[in-house]
Amino acid sequence: MTVEEFDLFVVGGGINGCGIAADAAGRGLAVMLAEQSDLASGTSSASSKLIHGGLRYLELYEFRLVREALAEREVLLAKAPHIVWPLRFVMPHVASLRPRWMIRAGLFLYDHLARRQRIPGSSSVDLRADPAGRPLRADLGHGFAYWDCWVDDARLVVLNARAAVDRGAQIATRTKVVSARAADGTWEIQLSTEKGVRSVRARALVNAAGPWVGAVAHAITRGNSGQRPHVRLVKGSHIVVPRIPGAEDAYLLQNADGRVVFLLPLGHRYTIVGTTDVPFDGDPAKVAIDAAEETYLLAAANGFLAKPLEASAIVWRYAGVRPLYDDASDNPSAVTRDYRLELEAGGGLPPLLTVLGGKVTTYRRLAEEAMDRLTPHLPGAGPAWTERASLPGGDIAHGDFAAFAADLARRHPRFDAAWLAQLGRRHGSLTDTVLGDARGPADLGADLGAGLTEREVAYMRDHEWARTADDVLWRRTKAGLDLDPSQRAVAEAAISRILGR
Repeated sequence: MTVEEFDLFVVGGGINGCGIAADAAGRGLAVMLAEQSDLASGTSSASSKLIHGGLRYLELYEFRLVREALAEREVLLAKAPHIVWPLRFVMPHVASLRPRWMIRAGLFLYDHLARRQRIPGSSSVDLRADPAGRPLRADLGHGFAYWDCWVDDARLVVLNARAAVDRGAQIATRTKVVSARAADGTWEIQLSTEKGVRSVRARALVNAAGPWVGAVAHAITRGNSGQRPHVRLVKGSHIVVPRIPGAEDAYLLQNADGRVVFLLPLGHRYTIVGTTDVPFDGDPAKVAIDAAEETYLLAAANGFLAKPLEASAIVWRYAGVRPLYDDASDNPSAVTRDYRLELEAGGGLPPLLTVLGGKVTTYRRLAEEAMDRLTPHLPGAGPAWTERASLPGGDIAHGDFAAFAADLARRHPRFDAAWLAQLGRRHGSLTDTVLGDARGPADLGADLGAGLTEREVAYMRDHEWARTADDVLWRRTKAGLDLDPSQRAVAEAAISRILGR
């Protein structure tokens, strides 16, 4: 049997793995990526959904990380304006926590560490006059405003996988790496798939398995190397409640323990409250928010809200495990969010790159640096290219989504304009491909609820690796939130039928 050969094999279908696969494929390399579950099924779909510089990281003197992340806001906004857009953050001022001069100084740095083109600058806010003060306690009269970006995190992963495939890569989901052995200058990799065992070879290997980076490292045999990743697992949890009345902006709330908690708009109907930082030791596939985290998030939010949130209002909970580089910090919140790339190369053995840490915001720079480290070992690899290239669906004129949505409505008058805009948010300039030859709603198959149709689910099956109802309802969309339990059961059955499960 002929064994397929690749230049680069990537383990892990999160944002870092898919970003590296796309970058490598665009440099002309033969690339394969294996993900043991679904794309973005781990940490990459459990984020706070932000492209941000990380204002609080300035207090930790992470200036390089913040500068890079601030610059990437503009890059990603240009690459994918359908799933990335500016979002105003309001920070109520509490004098006992941080003085005004400190916040002003931090915001000045935040405004000027990197060049801004489409992201507005910071300002002071009179919370008694600004609509943003409506959800807050009456005694909170002064605050500050600054801007970052929202992102659909799971779709960002899928679009990078699409970008990789468009440039010749193979993406294999539901495919687990059983072993990887260095032999005769290449990697011999054994895979377990839904259809059985598969073997491939590669000239270089990337371990971007996120919280499973240590487990994958144990499956790798490379000479006498005993190096194991310096990884520290930290759990971050979020709760979702019906939209807090008046909370159309995002809020950064200072907590007495020195941390901050976000209130973030999710769609038009919900608010995310998060996140926590809790040491984690267990199976990342079974991570879940605990009662103490839930109590912490409610208390942090209720310290600022005019109408306190009740636990009974929570409609969704999610948690993820951050695979951070272990810098020996005693405080999980102070562990660096910067990424670290550990390259083992030379001695006649094939190169192995291990990815630790990182943020959704800086995935593209991480991928670019990873490939810059690997290209000396991969003759024929081309130069960096991702900074100015749109992600699939992102080639929207001038990045103006409102104009794009208006044009969609003009060209497809038989469809509801709000529904078209929702579809456009997911697929951007590929919306016409999703619609295909449909001239009206009746041509899209059954309405599965929450704006989903049979045709879109089939598109996700054929072009976005959707294999289960959860892949569709909770990652490629958040439609599961807008369905009650009985509606969800009906939708799950219909989606499973379309997906052939």
